[in-house]
Amino acid sequence: MFNLTATEAVAHLKQREISPLELIDAAAARIAAVEPAVNALPTLCLDRARDHAKALMAGQRRDAEHEPGWLGGLPVSIKDLTDVAGVRTTYGSPIFKDHVPATSHPLVERIERKGGIVVAKSNTPEFGAGGSTFNEVFGRTRNPWNTALTCGGSTGGGAVSVATGEVWLAHGSDHGGSLRRPGTYCSVVGLRPSPGRVTRGTSNNLFSPLSVQGPMARNIPDLALFLDTMAGFCPFDPLTYDAPAVSYVDAVAAARPPKRVAWSANYSGALDVDRETREICEKAVCRFEEMGCIVEEFDPGLGNLEEAFMVLRSQHFVVDRALQIAAHRDLIKPDIIWNTEKGMAQTPVEIAWAERERAAFYRRVAAMFQTYDIFVTPSAATPAFDVNLRNPEMVDGKKLTNYMGASMLNAAMTMASAAAVAIPAGFDRFGRPVGLQIAAPTRGEATVLGAAALFEQLTGLDKLLPIDPRMGTLPSAH
Repeated sequence: MFNLTATEAVAHLKQREISPLELIDAAAARIAAVEPAVNALPTLCLDRARDHAKALMAGQRRDAEHEPGWLGGLPVSIKDLTDVAGVRTTYGSPIFKDHVPATSHPLVERIERKGGIVVAKSNTPEFGAGGSTFNEVFGRTRNPWNTALTCGGSTGGGAVSVATGEVWLAHGSDHGGSLRRPGTYCSVVGLRPSPGRVTRGTSNNLFSPLSVQGPMARNIPDLALFLDTMAGFCPFDPLTYDAPAVSYVDAVAAARPPKRVAWSANYSGALDVDRETREICEKAVCRFEEMGCIVEEFDPGLGNLEEAFMVLRSQHFVVDRALQIAAHRDLIKPDIIWNTEKGMAQTPVEIAWAERERAAFYRRVAAMFQTYDIFVTPSAATPAFDVNLRNPEMVDGKKLTNYMGASMLNAAMTMASAAAVAIPAGFDRFGRPVGLQIAAPTRGEATVLGAAALFEQLTGLDKLLPIDPRMGTLPSAH
């Protein structure tokens, strides 16, 4: 059963051809088989899941059965940054290693109301900070394509859980690429929705558009299904708004090719991207021409956005982490302390400058979308790297200066408040997955999912999943 797509599994559930309990058993068996190799789902809640399944099968908890995004008893994973009532939730931090919340995050409540069954918590870097998934509580999560490599971060456990068939859908979050880079490294799909599309619920940064919640899956139709599950107004998040009149599943089914595609490999050289990645992605984006699209190189102009992003990200960390650092500095990893203290040292003038830079970039991107339907770039600057490293040491032959140094392809679309999806585009000479990032204007999830679905139909790369974990070694050129 783990080989079924989420869409197929939900169809079987609706027809009563399989039961939620059978899917939970299939997930449990698959988790037991692959977890020793990948460490993606360190916390299981199978008894809780079976109680939920029995309630659904008894006709209870089905008030959302006829709404878009109904999952009908499908097992899913929830990132370990997000509370699930009665289930150990650590945020990847030794401070919270024994934490068991009494209530669930509003998004988890929404997913469960829509018939999703939580079977496990997925591993994440400490407080979600970092491009490689490891922490002091649960250790490292490994890439199923080559277990010597990282799965990316911070939704690394989620990406691995769908790639290997442990679950059919995975929840995650994204600030500077945390749904998109793990998606790329594991050859699955991850969507960063526009701010407000999906509730962030309990965040202290409720009025910041930088960090969002979103879905991961093995293919685009499944991703659209899970976005339908998640999308909609939430009274606990002031940025949220109503779900669209046309479901994302229906929008994907009716997708038409975009007319004009803007493509940039590295923002005219402003960002470092490995040469082989650029070559693979440039060849991949040309496949849009097979649909009749016009594909043109275009650079909206990055300006000083990288510095501006770090300023605003650091302010985000001050809100989230300053009090914890004051109380538990010895239990928090250096990257988080560095990012938070950078924010604490910034002046109002620096913050104001960063806001102006962000606004100027947003206007340039908005102007681009007046001409082009989608904007395509590589979805990661370099393929997956050594699982024992916190970030790649080099990108295109240049040494990184901080742990976020390889993230600007993703962070740029974060700063533009764009809807952006990472989708597989191929493999490098060492068999490491490479992907494209496809972006559309804010609230343009239907556009970006439709374009990604048509691209996916051309490549067929989704048919390679789920995979059994593959033991491997580090590429000689790494």
